[in-house]
Formats: sequence, C-alpha cells, structure tokens
Amino acid sequence: MRLDESWSLGPLRVPNRVLLAPLAGIGNWFVRLQAKRYGAGMAVSEMVSSHAIHYGNEKTCTEMLRIDPRERTAGVGGPVAIQLFGEDPATMREAADVVAEVGADAIDINMGCPVPKVRKTGAGAALLEDPGLAVALARAGVEVAHPRGLPVTVKLRSGLRLGEQSGYALAHRLVEEAGVAAIGFHPRSAAVHHKGQPDYELAARLVASLPAPVILTGGMSDAAQARAAFAQTGAAALMLARGALGNPWLFEELLGGRERPPGPEEVLAELRWTIERAVEHLGEPRATRYLRKFYPWYVVRLGLESHAVRNLQEALQRAPTLAGVRALLEPVPALV
Repeated sequence: MRLDESWSLGPLRVPNRVLLAPLAGIGNWFVRLQAKRYGAGMAVSEMVSSHAIHYGNEKTCTEMLRIDPRERTAGVGGPVAIQLFGEDPATMREAADVVAEVGADAIDINMGCPVPKVRKTGAGAALLEDPGLAVALARAGVEVAHPRGLPVTVKLRSGLRLGEQSGYALAHRLVEEAGVAAIGFHPRSAAVHHKGQPDYELAARLVASLPAPVILTGGMSDAAQARAAFAQTGAAALMLARGALGNPWLFEELLGGRERPPGPEEVLAELRWTIERAVEHLGEPRATRYLRKFYPWYVVRLGLESHAVRNLQEALQRAPTLAGVRALLEPVPALV
C-alpha cells in the first residue's frame, strides 16, 4: 500500500491514507480545512459531548458541529467525520442522528480519551473496562448511521493501564457485534497519555486479525516516524495528531508533494491564515484568547535563536489584541 492511494471506509471512498485525528479542543472546521488544504484525505472533529447535543447546548450545536462548505470545495474534498463521546446508548443514538443531519460523512465514537474528567463519567477510555456498554454504544450509533450510508468508527487505546491489551479485544467485539466500519487505534495505554513508545507490534497484530480497517495514530511526530509505523503495522491509514499541530506541511510531505520544510515566510503566512479563520469562527475578542495556544506551534518553526523564540512567545501571549499580534509578526525580515 501507498499513503497516496485511495481506500474504502465502509461506503466512503477516502482519497488517501493520511488523515487528521480528532484533537480535543482544537479540531474545529478551520483546523480540519487547513489539514485538507495540505492534502489530508479525511479529517475528524474534536470530540463532541453526546449529552451536550441532547440538551441543545448552543456552543456545541453552533460551533463544534459546524461543517463549513469550504471543507468540501474542489481541490480540498475528502470526508468529514464528527467524533462523539458519552456513556448512554440512547443519548448516543440521538446525538448520532443530529450529527447525520448536520451533514457528517462519518461518525467516530471516542473510547480512548484518557482525561480523568471524561473517564469519571464512564466515557472515553473508561469504556475499556465495560466492553458490553462499549458495544451497546457503538451499536446505537450504527443503527442510526448505517441506514443513511454513514460508516461508524471507534477510536481506542490499547488498554487503561500500562501493559493491558483490553483495547485489542474490544476492537474485535466492536466490529463483530456492533458492526463498526473501522477502528482508530492508539497503541498506548490511557495511563501514559502521550508518553512512551507506542506498541506498534500490538497494532500490527490487530491489523492482521481484525476483519475491518485499522487506522493507526500515536507517536508520529514527523514523516520518518509515520512512514516507519505505516510499514511496520500494515495499517489501512494513518491519523496525524499532535505532530500536525502547526505543521500542516507534514501531510504534503507524507503524500509526496514536499521535500523541504517550510521557510519562515510560509510559516508566518499560515499563521496569519489561521488567525483570520479564528476571527471568522469566534469573533475577535474570543479569537484573541483562543489563539494563544496556537502560537507556540508556529513560532518554533521560524528558525529563530532560542532567546528570540522565548521573547516572541512571551510577547504573543501578552498581546491584548490581535492588532498587537499582527504587529509582532511584521515584518518578516525582523523575525528571521
């Protein structure tokens, strides 16, 4: 297999095998659009609470479920998946119905989030210890999605604690008993979050034994790591997560369209594009606060001396307005 080949996700044809993973608190429509501009074959939203949809939470329903038409324009294309989380099958069924109505091409269910505030509700990685409920949740989504021609996928961790492989067993039940179309597999335990080496040997075993595609995520911060993991595991596709933050060029590199890293001017142009889309999405006051987590991902790619990186980072975090941010980013020669 080649990363630039198309493949089937249930009834969907995905144009290539490099996807944007769900990024909690980050993966809104313009982050997905950015990934697709650089070649991502599919993009998954940040995780959305099924209960928030049930109760009609305004931010959830107007912002987090937004699918922008530009995500599907010519030259961008590729499916859009919305990721849901929760622990109640009836609520999951209702949320899946809403997600289908807003135009998602696929539904992903999160059963791997390691964050304690999610796990304590019985959702996310907590479902690794309740496989019966996990299957019921997935089946609820499938019952809504399949009649509409939408595949349901599930994102899993390898286990809850270090050394556990409950995710491996659960993946088989989700495919065989609930009918999910694919498994997104992060072969680290929930206990370690993003630390340590992923167990790609376990992922390879899952690929070899599961009668459905496995989408690999975790530990792929650069193109060399991603290609090695793809070759080692035989996964159907890769999902880039933290490695793609502030680095959409990674999609181009993996798909064969880029051989060199972006220069400072290109990095700054992309950051400015991100600023404008954040304002479009949130309005300037909220975008000013929201963007502060984005700046570090781009500034480190400008090729500055360490002291200059530190000074610029601090200045961007202190800037009270986006006008101040824009001034700090001009002119390019002053930064490089």
